[in-house]
Amino acid sequence: MAERDIIWPGEKRALVAILRGIRPSEVAAMTEMLIDEGITSIEVPLNSPDPFQSIETAIAIAGDRALIGAGTVLTVEDVDRLSDIGGQLVVSPNTDPDVIRRSVALGMVSMPGVFTPSEALLAHKSGASALKFFPASALGVSGISAIKAILPEEAVVCAVGGVSDASFGDYFKIGVRAFGLGTGLYRPGDALDAVRVRARKTVEAYDRAAAD
Repeated sequence: MAERDIIWPGEKRALVAILRGIRPSEVAAMTEMLIDEGITSIEVPLNSPDPFQSIETAIAIAGDRALIGAGTVLTVEDVDRLSDIGGQLVVSPNTDPDVIRRSVALGMVSMPGVFTPSEALLAHKSGASALKFFPASALGVSGISAIKAILPEEAVVCAVGGVSDASFGDYFKIGVRAFGLGTGLYRPGDALDAVRVRARKTVEAYDRAAAD
């Protein structure tokens, strides 16, 4: 696959929908709905049922309209497999320089999980597109703000884990505008209309925080 050069988040809303546990039969409708509601970055964690099938389905219907890829990516082999089917987003729970560098070499968006200053600086040095502070709820806004102060100015910080529409404003105040949304947005078995309500509420809250 040709190398891609993807800038994330660019001018779009920096919201990543984490569809952990989704089944391949559900992913097409869920993807279309999320894009319709304004969420255009979609992650299917690899500990979901048949994740690569779900990712391939999402890419087939919306790969030109959304950034689609995998979460819980732990190996270079998974990065290669994801690239082979056209995935563009690599999200990990940890900081693995080999995974980061391979993702970047393939032109993918690399979003490794970090929790400490050492991990954040290592991930950035390895070429990460964004730093996924996880679990954000454990660090809190003040903890992330303290670590953010020692990061290079160009580092993109993404808060994931315990983040919701209610906390966007607090994060925006410290310069964080990227978020990953898990069970607060989608849980396995949720009806499409229920997720739509949450997605709409999330986008509205994000836009309010961005405008303040």
